[in-house]
Amino acid sequence: MNKYKNLEIWKRSVDLATEVYSATKSFPKEEKYGITSQMRRCAVSVPSNIAEGAGREGKKEFKYFLHIAYGSIYELETQLLIANNLGYLKDEDHSKLSAEIDEIQKMIYVFANKLNNK
Repeated sequence: MNKYKNLEIWKRSVDLATEVYSATKSFPKEEKYGITSQMRRCAVSVPSNIAEGAGREGKKEFKYFLHIAYGSIYELETQLLIANNLGYLKDEDHSKLSAEIDEIQKMIYVFANKLNNK
């Protein structure tokens, strides 16, 4: 299962992380070590855990790392809402990122369940 670069879920997660970096560039400087850093770490965690899981020996380990990615993307979703509420994130950016997060959440869930059936 170490062909993670071929996984659509990994590709979209990398794109999401890149978009989060772009969206947080304009956040206030005092948030550099606060919500900006936290959002970026969560966003990077998703594709990183998918890749790490794919590099492991068995399906059980892969599923474990998918669950970590799943938790990170829900954490990111919460942080996006907070950033939007604080006025750091434009409504249009929030909507776009939230829609992509929803899709990736579904993809992770379905993929993890498929691992059970293989």
